Amino acid sequence: MPVEVTWWGHATCTIEDSGVRVLTDPLFVRRFAHLRRRRGELPGPEATVADVVLVSHLHSDHLHLPSLSRLAPGSRLIVPLGAVRAVPGLRVLRSVRGLRITEVAPGDEVRAGEVRVRVVPAMHDGRRLPVGPHRSPALGFVVEGEARTYFAGDTGLFDDMAQAVGPVDVALLPVGGWGPYLGHSHLDAGRAAQALARLAPRSAVPVHFGTYWPIGMDGVRPHEFHSPGDEFVRKAALLAPEVAVHRLSHGEHVRPEAAR
Repeated sequence: MPVEVTWWGHATCTIEDSGVRVLTDPLFVRRFAHLRRRRGELPGPEATVADVVLVSHLHSDHLHLPSLSRLAPGSRLIVPLGAVRAVPGLRVLRSVRGLRITEVAPGDEVRAGEVRVRVVPAMHDGRRLPVGPHRSPALGFVVEGEARTYFAGDTGLFDDMAQAVGPVDVALLPVGGWGPYLGHSHLDAGRAAQALARLAPRSAVPVHFGTYWPIGMDGVRPHEFHSPGDEFVRKAALLAPEVAVHRLSHGEHVRPEAAR
């Protein structure tokens, strides 16, 4: 069966490959901290169904404890090395919900049914904020089954990115953020298009844009909320014209071209 990708909003995706459902960075709330969901309906219960859940780093829009509490009891959770020490709420979820938590670092591999999950590096501050004493790496993941699907988490563009990630068929790349300014430890639409040219997958899906925005800042640089997806499509067509780019709406899915 071909790989299928569903984008639920922000960095939350479901990757279905070889009969295995992989959920990334689950975030299932209308509002948290100073952010509110401005576009797309909240994902329904079907979004919480997963055989394995990947958490790319410890920032609260990627490791969101209330959203993780919606997972089925006993769910398997893959998190960065040191996460349980840095985020005590994970210990609570492990105790109360029976989550099976595995900590990983770049270079590790985890089997989940018929797929293999390779852990790759990301260029991003992986610490829990506000900054605490415990460090954890920011990660990307490559889900390998019928296809090789790269979920980048949050990352900047780095020199050996293609070598570190390895060959991929489908790339899920962040192209925006939740606020009006992005530093170089993030991919914006332009840097994501450069990453696409380096990685050279067959297909790509832009994520991490057009979902959450700070409360009270609707009029501040609104183009940075609305435009990254379309801007990525345009820039990818120039820098990586051989890659099929699928710009999804919230809750939409696609079976991208991924034949090896």
